Amino acid sequence: MVGGTKRLPRAVREQQMLDAAVSVFAENGFRDTSMDSIAAQAKISKPMLYLYYGSKEELFSACIAREGGRFIDAMSVGFDPKLRQSEQARTVVREFLRYVDENGESWRVLYRVAVGSAAFADTVSTSRRHIVDMVSDLIRRGTTVEGALDIDFELTAIALVGAGEAVADRMSEGDVDLETATDLLVGITWRGLKGVGIHTPS
Repeated sequence: MVGGTKRLPRAVREQQMLDAAVSVFAENGFRDTSMDSIAAQAKISKPMLYLYYGSKEELFSACIAREGGRFIDAMSVGFDPKLRQSEQARTVVREFLRYVDENGESWRVLYRVAVGSAAFADTVSTSRRHIVDMVSDLIRRGTTVEGALDIDFELTAIALVGAGEAVADRMSEGDVDLETATDLLVGITWRGLKGVGIHTPS
């Protein structure tokens, strides 16, 4: 019998399985990960793993859903519409990058393994769309600029998320530290936000 199989509440056991799966998927990718390796990492039997998640695809989808939800939750930490727009920009950027800094395996599963797996492209696209929508809403609530249009907030959010993903990827490789990455991205973001609501007459 595999060690560590004492009775636990189902919700706790599920989280343990997902923790193990995220770790193994992040290390090996989707194709080269086996249910045997995940079961071993979780210290459970493979039949038990299949009892909870009927296939590797189902397990990976559950990982994406959980990690995407955690990422979105982290992005909203500390947001206060009473803050100045520049401070709001730093809050959004820092929480984005802090999550990557503290959850490297989660980031790799969401933005490397999942992105590289065609079968999960729609799931990743939906998760990214939720993040863009949330960032757009944060920018809208945090700006006092008059005359800004919905498209201003949406395009700013798309640019911010895209730049954030690129910087976060380099940070996850150890190429840049959290504070340096935050300062760099805040500088870029703030210059962009100052232009929100400013339209050149056609």
